[in-house]
Amino acid sequence: MITAIKGTRVRRAAAVVFTTGAVLATGALGTAPAQALTKPTIAAKGGFVMNNGTGTSLYTKAADTRRSTGSTTKIMTAKVVLSQPNLNLDAKVTIQKAYSDYIVRNTASSARLIVGDKVTVRQLLYGLMLPSGCDAAYALADKFGSGSTRAARVKSFIGKMNKQAKDLGLTNTKFDSFDGIGNGSNYSTPRDLTKITSSALKSANFRAIVKTKKYTAKTITKTGSTRTMAAWTNTNGLLSSYSGSIGVKTGSGPEAKYCLVFAATRNGKTVVGTVLASTSISARESDAKKLMNYGFAR
Repeated sequence: MITAIKGTRVRRAAAVVFTTGAVLATGALGTAPAQALTKPTIAAKGGFVMNNGTGTSLYTKAADTRRSTGSTTKIMTAKVVLSQPNLNLDAKVTIQKAYSDYIVRNTASSARLIVGDKVTVRQLLYGLMLPSGCDAAYALADKFGSGSTRAARVKSFIGKMNKQAKDLGLTNTKFDSFDGIGNGSNYSTPRDLTKITSSALKSANFRAIVKTKKYTAKTITKTGSTRTMAAWTNTNGLLSSYSGSIGVKTGSGPEAKYCLVFAATRNGKTVVGTVLASTSISARESDAKKLMNYGFAR
């Protein structure tokens, strides 16, 4: 009896070993290794994705090729403002005619700020990042640059943008504008822009702004009354179409084509990345979704 039981146990043990071996051979117990994932094909000429927690590169396509960045430049504009010592987000800035004239002259994207209105720094940051207001960018550069003339203050602010890029160790980035409407020397790369964004995301204020879908500013008019502005809608469609999306910024232009810096968090993992020179608004969003899916699967 005892011998029979022992024999049965042996046969059962052998069967378990055989079955486990078969399962392992088919890979049923484990997930497919990362290298088995198919690297996505994107329309953009350049792309980069990294794990925001570890800094590990997850995807590259011409990741270090310098390209025009369009309004994704404004990520650095916001970063410079938010890194100012003793920053008062409720400080008021009076909107100047020069900001309005600049928008008209360049047929630029606008937050529709009204000359003479007093707008807080916080509101300007929302106007910068949601509707991609170049008037808001100009107001911030004028406010936070140093100098006795507006031109000097703008130059000083752009200098701060370049210093921050240098401090991050970026060698393929240069800014010659506060908003991406460059003068021939405004460029970055998918890898550099992603690193700038990863650094900017350390700011709770930045995170709050770039994940906001709509924002309504109440400004103070010349006469002291309150003006309720038309709501600003975020140009980043991923906030509504990709689960876990937390930002960040769109960009476009004749040279830049269609750009998108994106970030999302799922199950405690955050991926951040950039696509530059995609072919359309829908294509840049499709590119970003593919790259985030790929990043989360790795």
